[in-house]
Amino acid sequence: MKKRVIYIVIFILSVSCGQKNSNTKATAIEENNAVSDSIFTLSDKSIKFLWRDDKYDEVLKDTFSTIFIDEEYCKTISEPERAALGYVATFIGNECWWDGEAKDDRSNLKCRILTALNLGYQCSDTHLGFLRQWFRNDSIALKELEHCPTTPYGATIQETFDEIILTVKGNEISVFFKAVGVNLRDEDSWEWSETDYFRLDKDNIKLIKKDESEVKQKHFGTDD
Repeated sequence: MKKRVIYIVIFILSVSCGQKNSNTKATAIEENNAVSDSIFTLSDKSIKFLWRDDKYDEVLKDTFSTIFIDEEYCKTISEPERAALGYVATFIGNECWWDGEAKDDRSNLKCRILTALNLGYQCSDTHLGFLRQWFRNDSIALKELEHCPTTPYGATIQETFDEIILTVKGNEISVFFKAVGVNLRDEDSWEWSETDYFRLDKDNIKLIKKDESEVKQKHFGTDD
């Protein structure tokens, strides 16, 4: 009799678990369909997303130029704006450090902007998967994402941001930035500014134009 009771209990639990799993899968499918059918709208704004300033390091007992990000804005950022900023940040360094020891596949590079945007490690599935979904109708942008760089801060040749301003007007997002680069081996540096223009189309965006300034180069060697 006890065995029959145990078998009945096990049967009931297995049935209820099966129903629960089915309900969970159904809910997930419904959520995915809801996302794919979403139509996103934007609110006009102008945000100074990133800037550079001096900061005192308590450990090193010295002051260094460092990146600052508007963390409050990141709490309410829309998905299209997140995609535009994430795309721009993909190709220029933003204080990227290895999270622990560098892995052989370079899969643990942690960058300031991607962290602020909750996009995971540089070139990770989280990072690139999100961007590929949002730029799925932009073949040029998708091609560029195939060459995602993993350049840590302190590399011999690197580029970084000095400023980023995001502006939204209607269904267009523009990302203006100032950036600098350096080649420590050749003792060369360069700087330029650029504005990337994106257009929102319901649930995806496209890069429609880039305005780039002239690149200013400088040699900082001892012979200069």
